[in-house]
Amino acid sequence: MTAASRARKYQPRSLPEGKQATSAMIASLEAEGYDTVPAPFGHALARLAGTDPRIVGLTADLSKYTDLHIFAQAHPDRFYQMGMAEQLLMAAAAGLAHEGFVPFATTYAAFASRRACDFISQTIAEEALPVKICAALPGLTSGYGPSHQATEDIAILRGIPELTIIDPCDATDVAQMVPAMAAHGGPVYARLLRGQVAGVLTRHKPDYRFEIGRAQMIREGRDVLVVSSGIMTMRALDAATDLAADGIDVAVLHCPTIKPLDTATIMAEAGRGRLLVVAENHTETGGLGEAVAAALLEAGVTPVFRRIALPDAFLEAGALPALHDMYGISRRAVVDRIRGWL
Repeated sequence: MTAASRARKYQPRSLPEGKQATSAMIASLEAEGYDTVPAPFGHALARLAGTDPRIVGLTADLSKYTDLHIFAQAHPDRFYQMGMAEQLLMAAAAGLAHEGFVPFATTYAAFASRRACDFISQTIAEEALPVKICAALPGLTSGYGPSHQATEDIAILRGIPELTIIDPCDATDVAQMVPAMAAHGGPVYARLLRGQVAGVLTRHKPDYRFEIGRAQMIREGRDVLVVSSGIMTMRALDAATDLAADGIDVAVLHCPTIKPLDTATIMAEAGRGRLLVVAENHTETGGLGEAVAAALLEAGVTPVFRRIALPDAFLEAGALPALHDMYGISRRAVVDRIRGWL
């Protein structure tokens, strides 16, 4: 947190028109106009475990807050509560994988990436074990401040060899990624959306199906190409709807897999002469934006390139709508940024 942000902690806040003040500790996302699905991860994992006896679930004292409690209720003999010990969580998951199980380990993204990075690297990834790490509260999806805001988790973990990284957009992505992760032979880190999760993708693309390593065009557009992941795909689609009223045609290319990145699809779309905007719920350092920029440079593809990302800073605590406006990842902020670049 910067000196300026510390000073702002004690200043009265004005909210955007139409917003209501809410508790600083609420960890829920605005999903205006979308139906929601309760706990898609927990239900998908419980269903899958009903047909695959290798599936086990572990958590570090956060089953209720990662939706793993649904799996625990359905399969209590395959659920392991490891307590507040993320390193032990990862090591135990590695041990179970060595014995032929497919462990799904859940905690918060901040704890998985910061506290357990070495264990993920040495006990899981180096052995190429099929451990599936599902980490809730990715990026700015918590109002609890820097201790719980995993704004740099992708940057921390992206350099680990063998590790696949997924950033789902909505309930469809979350539900469909679970069997895809289980079928994948190596380790996977997934940024997890929990609780009441919006259904976004199939409204815009009814035939959408999640695939590891594949980017998909959700909306076509001639003026701007937004390459996005996670909740920023929802923001990009909503912004595209608003901008269409001004005659601005925005395409949205959803990249649910950050590693391996679908560079072939991105390069093909980036070479069509549109403004290219990468939008991510992650710090501007080390995430999707830098991965796309490197791929463009190496391929010699040179669109006008812009980014929407969180700043390289410790963020404030507060209600999520206010924080999303403050840090430029709300629907309105995305509209304003794209309009300003044209």
